[in-house]
Amino acid sequence: MASQQRTVLISGCSSGIGLELALQLAHDPRQRYQVVATMRDLGKKEPLEAAAGEALGKTLSVVQLDVCNDESVTDCLSHIEGGQVDVLVNNAGVGLVGPLEGLSLATMQSVFNTNFFGAVRLVKAVLPGMKRRRQGHIVVVSSVMGLQGVMFNDVYAASKFALEGFFESLAIQLRQFNIFISMVEPGPVTTDFEGKLLAQVSKAEFPDTDPDTLGYFRDLYLPASRELFRSVGQSPRDVAQVIAKVIGTTRPPLRRQTNTRYLPLTALKAMDPSGSLYVKTAHRLLFRWPHLLNLGLRCLACGCLPTRVWPRQTEQN
Repeated sequence: MASQQRTVLISGCSSGIGLELALQLAHDPRQRYQVVATMRDLGKKEPLEAAAGEALGKTLSVVQLDVCNDESVTDCLSHIEGGQVDVLVNNAGVGLVGPLEGLSLATMQSVFNTNFFGAVRLVKAVLPGMKRRRQGHIVVVSSVMGLQGVMFNDVYAASKFALEGFFESLAIQLRQFNIFISMVEPGPVTTDFEGKLLAQVSKAEFPDTDPDTLGYFRDLYLPASRELFRSVGQSPRDVAQVIAKVIGTTRPPLRRQTNTRYLPLTALKAMDPSGSLYVKTAHRLLFRWPHLLNLGLRCLACGCLPTRVWPRQTEQN
């Protein structure tokens, strides 16, 4: 059975989606995966190791990895027998919320260093081996914010747009090597981290930001964001289930959104190639009709729409 196992390297496993995915794959009843769960700070490994139980040391190992450091990537791969990675899951990421004027360029660059260049660094490290073997699967935890801009998430959305463009371009070439790329695009994901982030930014000063913009951020965006997470937010486990199914398919899709309740919001952009419909509608809902926005989010949450997440058990391309 061990010879049939695929080695799966996952970044960002100290919490959230990465932790849940590592556990689901390591506990796969058919033992199809040898999971290398990585995190930048091994001081945060206890929750994962405790939840792993008997899988720890058998189908799951925990290794240090800083996706922003070349030496760390090389050292991490040295812990894998033969350095062979069959499935790479780029999950490590950081968020950034707030008025643009109150954010430093250094902070913006650090988001790109992790979210974009960190993923690129890992791909460059594993790609030569995948090409030699003429097989592999690269999974990217993107976001619906890689498909549409969201107010006061300018830099985070830009980092996800960059991922989408980079990996869609790479996917064309890699088909020739029988290597598949899948971009999994969650909507809001409810985590302790997200709750703490919103609480912190609600009290932040954001120097150099004009009073009007600061008012829009605190009085319009933050309440709407909290309602969005309450109404249509998914758990990390839900998202991890979708990723696990994508990994288990024989012909993986290029893109897979995880949250059917969020689809009406992404559909606004798809309906109008000019982009004007989405921008005008989002602007009106936030600035003119915030009560209508809250009502719409509650309708999405009421269960009237399908709630089963994708993908189906059998995928065809």
